[in-house]
Amino acid sequence: MMEPFWEFWIIVQDVWNRGLLGATIGQLVISVGIITLALVFRHLFARIVIGNLRMLAKRTSGTFDDLMVDAIAPPVRLVPVILGIYLAFRMLELAPEYWDVVLQLVRSMVAFCIFWAFFRLITPLSQIFEKLAGMLGEATLSWLVKAVKGIIAFLGGAVILQMWGIEVGPLLAGLGLFGVAVALGAQDLFKNLIAGVLILVEKRFAPGEWIQVDGVVEGTVESIGFRSTFIRRFDKAPVFVPNAKLSDNAVTNFTRMTHRRIYWKIGVEYGTTVDQLRQICSEIETYLAASEDFAGSDEVSTFVNVDSFNDSSIDIMLYCFTKTTSWGEWLKIKEELAYKVKHVVEEAGTGFAFPSQSLYLEKVPFDMPEAFNPPGEKSDADQAGRKAA
Repeated sequence: MMEPFWEFWIIVQDVWNRGLLGATIGQLVISVGIITLALVFRHLFARIVIGNLRMLAKRTSGTFDDLMVDAIAPPVRLVPVILGIYLAFRMLELAPEYWDVVLQLVRSMVAFCIFWAFFRLITPLSQIFEKLAGMLGEATLSWLVKAVKGIIAFLGGAVILQMWGIEVGPLLAGLGLFGVAVALGAQDLFKNLIAGVLILVEKRFAPGEWIQVDGVVEGTVESIGFRSTFIRRFDKAPVFVPNAKLSDNAVTNFTRMTHRRIYWKIGVEYGTTVDQLRQICSEIETYLAASEDFAGSDEVSTFVNVDSFNDSSIDIMLYCFTKTTSWGEWLKIKEELAYKVKHVVEEAGTGFAFPSQSLYLEKVPFDMPEAFNPPGEKSDADQAGRKAA
């Protein structure tokens, strides 16, 4: 009676001991349990290690160490997972050919974790070079940070490939030949890349500045990329301009103006006397000199002079500069100046000219014909006389 049960038990033991890849089912269950515990312990480990590091960082006055702790937090959370995977496969007692693959996988994960930490540390470490930002510019420093990150990512990938027996040297040689072929078909890409480098080196503009390129774009620079520059127009529409267009064309950078100009031609009537013209010019000059909103004549050119005799007016040229370069403040100062000019002209007893033409009739020809009114129709003068009567 017991023999069938005994045979079934033998089958169960055989299945239990066969398992997978030479490991028993019990070992597989234990390995899965170890990985599960590693995932659970990952959060606890991160709280303990990262929490203590953050407490130490808060004791300092700067924020540099706080940013470093935040940067290494994700790689640190990966450490328990890697350890759990290693212990889980160790528990399986795999055959040597399988165990070698597992070791390579664990080594690759460790290398990935290390280079990932370095990659994330670049951003807080870039704060050390804040002084260079003043020399090179924020955009240039941003490019350098991206370049260093790219180098670290490349080195990390090369190390991992080397672990798997893939020679990096022949691969780079092959990529070089491939790069030449790509370069021939991507000349515009490399042209824009080089143009972007020239823009940063020459410091033509920086993010946040207002620029204008005739026939291309006008707006505020938001970011300078490897291939194109992101500019926000004043109607809030985004424009991505290839760097080559910004490098080859003339760029007007309004943000870097030292002063802002006001250039008017004020036309007054031809009946204005010389004394009135002198009075107008003198009072405007006095206003400009007394106002703190305008730059002095020792800094910039300032002119208030009778400039020309136009077709319908005597033109006074007003040429001055405000101290502010802000467009909104400049408009307010310009408005106040307009009020002052109108008041000065009216106070001088004259007025502003407007386009007009005068017709002078020397004499009426003696043989000019009279106006003909058809019979039965009254002229406008007759009708007006009857209505008046």
